[in-house]
Amino acid sequence: MTTFILKVFRGMPGKQYWEEFQFKRRFGANVISALMEIQKNPINRLGEATTPVAWESNCLEEVCGSCSMLINGRPRQACTALIEPIIEKTGSEIITVAPFTKFPLVRDLVVDRTVMFENLKKVQAWVEVDSYHEEGYGPLISPEKQEVMYSLATCMTCGCCSEACPQVNDHSPFMGPAPIGQVRLFSIHPTARVKHAERIQVMQTDAGVGSCGNAQNCVKVCPKNVPLTDAIASVGRDTTLQAIHDLFGLPERNP
Repeated sequence: MTTFILKVFRGMPGKQYWEEFQFKRRFGANVISALMEIQKNPINRLGEATTPVAWESNCLEEVCGSCSMLINGRPRQACTALIEPIIEKTGSEIITVAPFTKFPLVRDLVVDRTVMFENLKKVQAWVEVDSYHEEGYGPLISPEKQEVMYSLATCMTCGCCSEACPQVNDHSPFMGPAPIGQVRLFSIHPTARVKHAERIQVMQTDAGVGSCGNAQNCVKVCPKNVPLTDAIASVGRDTTLQAIHDLFGLPERNP
């Protein structure tokens, strides 16, 4: 086949529909380049004039996390979704793209991921500083901790883990895997750990780590291979130990 079909589930909330677009196959093309072709010439497969498909993108190198969408039913980044490997893997010239289902739909492939950033605020995913003056080098961090911290710091807040997680739904308060990974990151950081107990208190609520069902879908779809299940296990252990320490009035433990 010299062409492929991009089948887009598009529309507004409450009025979504499938629309197909046909393209010539060319080396190096990805889903984003196909969407750009539609933007340049919005004609569907039936030869009808239509509106350009709305989607989000920024870096185009799987760093920003903006172009998250369902591609053949799998949450991933559209910028690294190369057309030829997808066709070779599926054996079909039809590629489907759809918006995430776990976030409010805005239009076409655009969803509102505000809840993810609000959850980062809840767990205080940042390093507290006393001032912005030069205070010299920070505390030393062992290479072992640096390696773990780096892997956790690559999280793009793209939403793929939440989309794949069965516990993230309208009937559950679970905040999803990504914020838990950030709790682990900032609990390891020697300066940020000053807020460790407060972060663990959030993890002890119904929105926290206790609501994880251990499906482990998150690590299967994470574009950056963030060790989310390791982080969830570690934070789960911290919540249990913190509860014991709080019960007996023991001093704060070192994660």
